[in-house]
Amino acid sequence: MTPRCGVSLKIILKDEGYNRYLRVSSATIEGMSTTTIAAAAPAVATRNLFKTYGRGEATVHALNNVTIDFERGKFTAIMGPSGSGKSTLMQTLATLDTPDRNPETSIQIGGTELYGQKDNQLTEFRREHVGFIFQAFNLVPTLTAGQNIDLPLGLAGKKPDPVWRDYLVKTLGLAERLNHRPEQLSGGQQQRVAIVRALLSRPEVVFADEPTGNLDSNSGTEVLKLLRDAATEQKQTILMVTHDAHAASYADRVVFLKDGMIAGEMLNPTHDAVLQAMGQLEGK
Repeated sequence: MTPRCGVSLKIILKDEGYNRYLRVSSATIEGMSTTTIAAAAPAVATRNLFKTYGRGEATVHALNNVTIDFERGKFTAIMGPSGSGKSTLMQTLATLDTPDRNPETSIQIGGTELYGQKDNQLTEFRREHVGFIFQAFNLVPTLTAGQNIDLPLGLAGKKPDPVWRDYLVKTLGLAERLNHRPEQLSGGQQQRVAIVRALLSRPEVVFADEPTGNLDSNSGTEVLKLLRDAATEQKQTILMVTHDAHAASYADRVVFLKDGMIAGEMLNPTHDAVLQAMGQLEGK
């Protein structure tokens, strides 16, 4: 089979142990064969990414020569054992954290090179192209829920699409809470406000750090469905860090990290397949 001009051939291997389709970049996970895969026109791409903390014997290699692409309009979950580098990877890709200096390092979103750009340039780029969902919510305590939702667009001098805003607010059950300040909301409600805020501008890429971590099962499922629809219907690119196999099963692809390196990938994940892969990574 010959790939079309300009598009790298994707090699997809079927592993009978999982009975799922897997893509991998190393043989860290038992039973996964090794291959090299390149995606055409990725939404997010990085090359030769390093991040270290400390010095000497205390040095920690949070990211160790990571090279990976994330396809446009796809929902990717990033998983790995505690300390594997998954949150560091997401924050570095989102330009919220600075990688080690390296002349071969590249970080691109939508084809724009971001590595080495000035802070004010990165801030402006994130405001226009990126949405964030944090574990800590990052809501402004003096603003109402509605004002927090509208804040990023307001800073960019834009107004929200009222129909889209109303849909998001109603879907996440916030219609009666828009005039409440964060201190008057539960943790789950604050997280939902943060999610609406992240999706409101229909950003090219949404970075989500454990978006269901503070939600009950019903609210968590609604959030996952919304992220799934954002990728499928709105063609947004979703990158989600999670430790939850159920949450990962909503994704198109799971990327596994271990010791700051890409340990493997899984396409069309299921709850059981993700649990099995995580068990192997953790030596269970």
